[in-house]
Amino acid sequence: MSTSPPLTDRLPDTLLRHLTRVTGDEKHDAAAQSTLDVLWVLHDHVLRLDPWSERDRFLLSKGHGPASYYAVLATKGLIPASWLDDLAGPGSPLGHHPDRLLVPPVEISSGSLGHGLPIAVGLARGLEIAGAPGRVVVLVGDAELDEGSNHEAIAVAGRWGLGRLACVVVDNDSATLGWPGGIVTRFQHEGWTGAVVDTADHDALRDSLRVHGDRPHVTVVRTARKGS
Repeated sequence: MSTSPPLTDRLPDTLLRHLTRVTGDEKHDAAAQSTLDVLWVLHDHVLRLDPWSERDRFLLSKGHGPASYYAVLATKGLIPASWLDDLAGPGSPLGHHPDRLLVPPVEISSGSLGHGLPIAVGLARGLEIAGAPGRVVVLVGDAELDEGSNHEAIAVAGRWGLGRLACVVVDNDSATLGWPGGIVTRFQHEGWTGAVVDTADHDALRDSLRVHGDRPHVTVVRTARKGS
């Protein structure tokens, strides 16, 4: 039996109320719920967003089912809460996939599997070359790691020693191929540091997400099995 504290004990009431306002994409409720804890910890405890010119870049590669992302952005005052009541409406900036041209805090338009991590590698390398401030944090789903583009990105990031790059893998056992020894070993074989934490353990989440050294770092977040 799980001993994880309920959502109402570990997340603010305002966030949970905002999440209930995002309706019309129930197909992706499981995808949204799986990201809720990590999105909150990132935006409330980890990411530096002020001043904006020196911000950390957050890339939501797991862009299908963005309800939790929108609720977090509204709770942090980064988008108007009134937007939550009109998901994918004719005049709404909030679509079923986040659009960087319509939602100012969104760094990339996402939703198609396998794109976010390669973009994050390029962005981290570009910031490094330019001597610009800020880390790059990308959130992917475990099923995305079936995509070959991600395997190439993992290898390149390790070879380049991109210490300002962090990847968060939300693992709800939806991957088809998997990896011997677990997801974290896939990254560690390529020179990344890594940790495996439970989605409800916010202290462990925060500590792992704050790791910043001379190598890229992955945090594998175990959450409820898809469909459970």
